[in-house]
Amino acid sequence: MQCKWTQSYVVFLLTLSLPSASYGSHSLWLFSTYICGKTQFPEFSSTTIVDDITVGYYKSGTYFPRGNTTNEDDVINLNDIKDLNDYLYNSFLRRVALLRQDSQNDSLDVFQKLAVCELLDSDKPGKMIVADAARGSTTDELSYINNTFTYTVTVNIKQELIKPHLEDFKQQCTNTFYPVCITTLKKYLKKRRDQINRKITPNITLTKKANSGGFRVSCLATGFYPRHINLTLFRDGQPVSDHEITGGDLLPNGDGTYQMRKSLEISADKHKYSCSVTHLSLDNKLIIELDEPFRRRIGVVAVLLLVCAISVILAVVYMRKGRL
Repeated sequence: MQCKWTQSYVVFLLTLSLPSASYGSHSLWLFSTYICGKTQFPEFSSTTIVDDITVGYYKSGTYFPRGNTTNEDDVINLNDIKDLNDYLYNSFLRRVALLRQDSQNDSLDVFQKLAVCELLDSDKPGKMIVADAARGSTTDELSYINNTFTYTVTVNIKQELIKPHLEDFKQQCTNTFYPVCITTLKKYLKKRRDQINRKITPNITLTKKANSGGFRVSCLATGFYPRHINLTLFRDGQPVSDHEITGGDLLPNGDGTYQMRKSLEISADKHKYSCSVTHLSLDNKLIIELDEPFRRRIGVVAVLLLVCAISVILAVVYMRKGRL
């Protein structure tokens, strides 16, 4: 198959619509990329992730473990990894041919596939999702749970072109991919339990800063792990409506922890603001209240005046005693 050759560098972004794992569950992710063209990156590569921890990557026919401190030969089978990636590589070749036959567009040069299986907190296997993307857009998605498949197409792909390959993939998914994914996930959860189950308490700050339109109240939670967190802004004890809130995206820190910020634009008012945080590292819900700088200044001045008054009284008493 002839590919379009390009000298431009490819910037890899996770263009697929990623499914979010359920709270308290664990997931195994396999993210593969195929480049039809000449770049500084390998033609085919894949990355294996448990929850949000990269445990290995595959390129040029070799698998490289990541972040392991013990031997993991009992977790993964190198022959199975090679067979799986060979299957994915060939599926990319078929996908390129199908999409070009359908669209007559030879400019498609980056293809991605995401496969995710989930283990629920009850140790019961959950769903498996396989999604494909081409040139930055998700093309189709296959969901499998309880022996039932749901297939969704998000671009104009002729069903008669892809149906034979889809039926083959369903068989592979039922008999091989899904059970192997769940088994491998369980092994990783046991082997890397200390790394996966670690809990780091978030640092919480609630601030109020002036801007051109009034003030901005912001609640920031940072430095926490795992990624699941519930952060809520309150006005006079009542949750602020979502449509008034900006931010709220979960962002990674460089040290493997996460941060989240939620903000609210307000005018000069007399409402009382607070922020509550729920996280696995906290025994109870953490609530912090906005400490107004003006109120702090009043408090400091009042204390200083009180100290001065007491000093004056003691001085007067001492002087009177000295005269007696």
